[in-house]
Amino acid sequence: MKKIEAIIKPFKLEDVKEALASVGVEGMTISEVKGFGRQKGHTEIYRGSEYKVDFLPKIKIEVVLSDDRVAPTIDAIVKAAKTGKIGDGKIFVTSIDNATRIRTGETGEEAI
Repeated sequence: MKKIEAIIKPFKLEDVKEALASVGVEGMTISEVKGFGRQKGHTEIYRGSEYKVDFLPKIKIEVVLSDDRVAPTIDAIVKAAKTGKIGDGKIFVTSIDNATRIRTGETGEEAI
């Protein structure tokens, strides 16, 4: 099993959600997060004063699935989230040793 974490621009959430549904992803966790990468934030002007915004709002999507579904899921996220501009985000893939469904006690891939 693998866990995919995708950090994307907030306005791309619906597109990514639809793309994940189209490849059969049935569940996901969404978090509103803030951060920065190479873009290092930006400056804004408020009431005539310029100030630096270091941490930009992003959305983090987490999905756990079987190993054979990782590649199509990543492809779907990239196609839906890409704008071609800096700050499009990142995708991280990590291994999951085990999962347990609390309601039924199912473990492993049956739990996801």
